[in-house]
Amino acid sequence: MSKQDFTRFYAKRTRLMRASEIRELLKVVESRDVISLAGGLPDPHSFPREELAEIASYVIREYGEMALQYSATQGTRVLREALSKFMAKFMINALPDNILVTTGSQQALDIIARTLIDPGDIVVVELPTYLAAINVFKLYEPNFIGIPLDDEGMRVDILEDKLKEIYSSGKKVKLVYTVPTAQNPSGVTMSIDRRKYLLELAEKYDFLVVEDDPYSHFLFEPIPFKHLKAMDSSGRVIYISTVSKILSPGLRIGWIVANQQLVSIFERAKQSMDLHTPTLNQFIVAEALRRDIIDRHLPRIKEIYRMKKNIMLEALEEYFPENSRWTRPAGGLFIFAYLPEGIDTKAMLPKALERGVIYVPGQSFFVDGSGKNTMRLNFSYPSPEKIEEGIRRLGQVIKEELALK
Repeated sequence: MSKQDFTRFYAKRTRLMRASEIRELLKVVESRDVISLAGGLPDPHSFPREELAEIASYVIREYGEMALQYSATQGTRVLREALSKFMAKFMINALPDNILVTTGSQQALDIIARTLIDPGDIVVVELPTYLAAINVFKLYEPNFIGIPLDDEGMRVDILEDKLKEIYSSGKKVKLVYTVPTAQNPSGVTMSIDRRKYLLELAEKYDFLVVEDDPYSHFLFEPIPFKHLKAMDSSGRVIYISTVSKILSPGLRIGWIVANQQLVSIFERAKQSMDLHTPTLNQFIVAEALRRDIIDRHLPRIKEIYRMKKNIMLEALEEYFPENSRWTRPAGGLFIFAYLPEGIDTKAMLPKALERGVIYVPGQSFFVDGSGKNTMRLNFSYPSPEKIEEGIRRLGQVIKEELALK
């Protein structure tokens, strides 16, 4: 029997679906002996396994009837109250009714895009920006505007010029998506002055701001900053976060904070997606928050990542060729590198794989198609020894590539 082709049944929107380069690269790593500098995986030694095992047992014993049952789409009250108290520690005042629990922050992005973006809407993102956000937004066919970064985050002066240009043509921006603190992929943090100015522009030009905040707990330097949501006086900021980096990605617990009108439409969208986030996982995270496990473990995790970041920076100085440059992140899990012009990091990837090292080519993080000579490097997952060896191998590949130019 011949193999049938079922693509004729695909919905038209599937043409917009792109496999995540990071997810595809992780498949390669699983099947081969490769040093991965690609994914944004937490250090596996950072998971509080013994405490989570005890909590899981406790939750099932004490709350079994509720924890093993269906629950509300918005999220269990016990978790929303725990998240409200947790966020108050960093000056985000969110009532439980303003919180929607999601199945990871990726679902939060999907819900926001599904409910707010129509084809042709203008969505502003950073250059570069989080790859998975680009992939989910693309499904809803917006027009992207990319705004470059520098060491103080998004260039809001360039954003203002773009806004004037857009509005003079009779169009409007729907939303601005930003990872303002320890940004993915660059690691840079937006200054307080720029945060204030971004919110002023949101008021003046009437758009929403989506603040994606997975990494603010991993700042390695005492940088003064406020969350955009903590500075939000009119409800324009939609805040999303996750426990994936600070507790465990396997729990798949994220959340959205927004005004109740937005939470209501987000909840309606989530109902058709998965009814609710796993109840048991919600109770586990709520109990972990109640016991302050995250607060107690964060200093240790942060120190691990600081040490690994410094090892990677030293290795880059030693092994990468001249005319390369890279970010010196104040936090997060990544370093973003710019290689000499003429290098195509996507085309170079198979050669790196042959040498047993892998990274994420940077072009995918740029909505304008630029960034061919860039790459994202992860330091949180590999061991210190593998970081140095991986950068050494990668430096050899780059130098060989330059010799061919």
